[in-house]
Amino acid sequence: MLHKISLGTCDIDKYRLIEARGLIDEAVSLGKELKGLRLCHINSTPFGGGVAELLVSYIPLLRSLGIKADWQVIRGDRRFFTFTKGLHNALQGAPFAEIEKISTKRVYLANNFANARELDPNYDVFVVNDPQPAALRHYSPDSNTKWIWRCHVDSSQPDATVWDFLRPYVEEHDAAVFTTSEFVPQDLRLAKTTTMAPAICAFSPKNMFIKKYVCRELLESLGLDRHRPLITQVSRFDRWKDPFGTIAAYRLAKKEVPGLQLAMIGSFAQDDPESWDMYAAIHTEANKDDDMFVYSNLTGIGNMEVNAFQRASDVVIQKSIREGFGLVVAEALWKEKPVVAGNAGGIPLQMTGELSHYLVNSTEECAEKTVYLLQNPAVCKKLGEEGKKIVTQNFLMPRLVRDELALIKSLISK
Repeated sequence: MLHKISLGTCDIDKYRLIEARGLIDEAVSLGKELKGLRLCHINSTPFGGGVAELLVSYIPLLRSLGIKADWQVIRGDRRFFTFTKGLHNALQGAPFAEIEKISTKRVYLANNFANARELDPNYDVFVVNDPQPAALRHYSPDSNTKWIWRCHVDSSQPDATVWDFLRPYVEEHDAAVFTTSEFVPQDLRLAKTTTMAPAICAFSPKNMFIKKYVCRELLESLGLDRHRPLITQVSRFDRWKDPFGTIAAYRLAKKEVPGLQLAMIGSFAQDDPESWDMYAAIHTEANKDDDMFVYSNLTGIGNMEVNAFQRASDVVIQKSIREGFGLVVAEALWKEKPVVAGNAGGIPLQMTGELSHYLVNSTEECAEKTVYLLQNPAVCKKLGEEGKKIVTQNFLMPRLVRDELALIKSLISK
């Protein structure tokens, strides 16, 4: 059997202190209607990526509503994950020559076949996350089980050859979910296609309240100067996060703000073989500047440390050039931090109103907006308050629970 991630439960009523009562009541009502439902999310890594970040908080909430929710993780060798990383990039528009090779397609399909045979089939609904396990449905026996494919990346302009390969497997599902309507490929033929933005957990170690002096003490223990300004980017070590654009923007900003520090915090995931080369290249740049720091989940930087970095930072950067949603943007906004972010993918969903003025399309613009915020703390405070309000209204876990359970109810009722 595939590995099931061990998780507990989390009481959704905690959110009544911070979120609209009507929304919580809707989620609880759906839970009562679907009580006993056997639901399983499937993805390709238990740590290091956005999907894992979601599920570790999401599954316990579902369980508190009476849903028998589990999370299974597929297996794969390096050849498989190298191929699926190519698929992941190609869905976001990058070319992928390997898709033309029959041998590499066989690696992908053989791994999905093997995982399908090890999958615990005793569920009413499967939610398959992203391209890595997209062919599981094809190799699973026909039953009354409903299958949902959830795409977390910006698939608005996918590589045509890769999408032609994946589309038949996606279309075997009962429904597909995308972050925004712009991400839905025009030629996808499914009876049910819908949109659903991800969300963050307000009470997780990554987002719970920590006093600022504790955050600054933690950063000081890691070598930063608590008395000098700090900007931070938190992301996977991935080309689409544009880490070198962030570094270039920092260097431009430092000319206007002497003593500025940059923290680059990244994570490794077992399904991302490209991340090591990216990490090495970023480290090479950091070694040229005593005020630039690189940390990762392999060097003791966990969720609580990320929380501390975001809270202690003067400005948070997320200079993505492709982005499915960008959970780290919502995390920073929740902590009332001003964010300068790439005008890409799902980020504009979060940065509306005044915040939209800090969506950037170039390195120079990123540096300019960062300097302005560093020099205008009153503006930072106002943006922080607006950002927290946006996240509270739209991007906390109970809203995601309600949306997914409503989709499942619509599928089961048919």
